[in-house]
Amino acid sequence: MKSPTVLNLPVWPVPREQVCVASMTGVVVPEWPKGHGRGGWESQLLETGFLGIFLCPLWTLSRLPRHTPPSSIVIWGFRWLIFRIMLGAGLIKIRGDRCWRDLTCMDYHYETQPVPNPIAYFMHRSPWWFHQFETLVNHFIELVVPFFLFLGRRMCIVHGLLQILFQVLLIISGNLSFLNWLTMVPSIACFDDSSLGFLFSSRRGGVKERVAQMQLKEAAREQLPPRYGCYVRKVVNISFGVLIAYLSIPVVLNLLNSRQVMNTSFNPLRIVNTYGAFGSITKERTEVILQGTSSLDPNDPTAVWEEYDFKCKPGDLKRRPCFITPYHYRLDWLMWFAAFQTYEQNEWIIHLAGKLLAQEEETLSLMATNPFAGREPPRWIRGEHFKYKFSQPGGKHAREGKWWIRKRIGPYFPPVNLQGLKKFYEDRNWPYPV
Repeated sequence: MKSPTVLNLPVWPVPREQVCVASMTGVVVPEWPKGHGRGGWESQLLETGFLGIFLCPLWTLSRLPRHTPPSSIVIWGFRWLIFRIMLGAGLIKIRGDRCWRDLTCMDYHYETQPVPNPIAYFMHRSPWWFHQFETLVNHFIELVVPFFLFLGRRMCIVHGLLQILFQVLLIISGNLSFLNWLTMVPSIACFDDSSLGFLFSSRRGGVKERVAQMQLKEAAREQLPPRYGCYVRKVVNISFGVLIAYLSIPVVLNLLNSRQVMNTSFNPLRIVNTYGAFGSITKERTEVILQGTSSLDPNDPTAVWEEYDFKCKPGDLKRRPCFITPYHYRLDWLMWFAAFQTYEQNEWIIHLAGKLLAQEEETLSLMATNPFAGREPPRWIRGEHFKYKFSQPGGKHAREGKWWIRKRIGPYFPPVNLQGLKKFYEDRNWPYPV
């Protein structure tokens, strides 16, 4: 049963800090890495939830309220959301990495995306002309199709179908968490009752028949006198529309700006935001591999360093890439960002190393393996930097069971121990692991 607007309003702010980020806040990352901790995903979730509040009746629990049908203002609010999401993503690509204009970005994307899945392993080996075709299709979906929304009912439905199909393809070929599923939600607003009728039962007295009867009465102008709630609803909807229009001004100016920024909000409540994805594509995949040792001397050539595996990000060469959508391993995602930066830019990774040295259960629950399980904690942990590439399907490494090939670049951060990190923690007012 759907909830009325008055019950939804108090719930709306919860995802902002609690639901979306609770799995990581205070466990590993004491401060969010600038630019990486919060992306467009949380803002998109907030905006979609905010629109959903006004899609519901004001205070009735009826599944089919006769006096308060969904407002066309709210429906267009959802359409405006999907328009900004897709056009923003398309424009940031055209204005960003040159490979999007050269039609070569898909030569790299499957291998270098944050958390590849098994389908990406094979898609990466597609011929060059297929990758160029994919890039052209991407530009068409993101730069042309959004304008179908304004070309009448049929083109609006076509827009909805194409956008949902596009998101399904992204779900199949990548692990972008709940993002693609969430992006489908505003696309549903592109369909009307007639186009969605096949989803409902035709049984007597069902929703489909009741809607048909309401439409017949409306056509015959058999309408009951407006109730007080209807006037309240109209005032709320008009106020909502004015608010969305006002908050959209800086968003539109950003879309028109050659220095467009993506995944940014111009208001503290994140109600109307600007979106974008993959404005630049990394051409090589690098990974940070965390290793621990029980050796007294980390510089001893005979020291045995054992690797920690994460739940989904590449590590073990023989482990098959994972499927996680619609779930999100935020730590794995952050490790992808850290790999093409330095540990000085990602101090949280040293915080993570300290918690692994202390064998904190909450932190270890975010890892796939703990090489020191049932043993004394490691004395030292270090970060090693590697370049990763997909193995060739059917090739030598693939026959050995390897999905990945890797080559060491060098150290990412030097060996650290718990005692040596004490001042590092104190300077940042971080709780010292016990």
